[in-house]
Amino acid sequence: MTTVTDVMTRNVRTMTPSDTVAGAAQAMDELNVGVIPVCEGDKLLGMVTDRDLVVRAVAQGLDGNTPLAKVMSAKVHTARETDDLDKVLADMAASQIRRLPVVDGANRLVGIVSIGDIAVKGQDEEDVGQSLAEISSPT
Repeated sequence: MTTVTDVMTRNVRTMTPSDTVAGAAQAMDELNVGVIPVCEGDKLLGMVTDRDLVVRAVAQGLDGNTPLAKVMSAKVHTARETDDLDKVLADMAASQIRRLPVVDGANRLVGIVSIGDIAVKGQDEEDVGQSLAEISSPT
């Protein structure tokens, strides 16, 4: 059985709720990512995506100094390091999520797993393709 820990990315860059929208956009640009976990220490509080920055900040007329707490998604689906990868892939497809933060037994952030990680690091191509189609389908 392949688990999340086999494919996830560790040492993920995080930001705090008081960090700014501009800071998150700059970090996403530097790291070439579209999502950053928002944490207090290693406790996951939420996620901020490039879409959050556009829809919840720019479209609402908020400036770059707006704290992430105002635009982040606080309701976050997570995976555990020991979760079966097939189950996680199915959950990602059902929830139309491309990336999941990975937490340990104490709900501390330990990494992130993306559909790309799963595709590159050994999951069946057909399963990944089907999941990506489900993730990308409008609801």
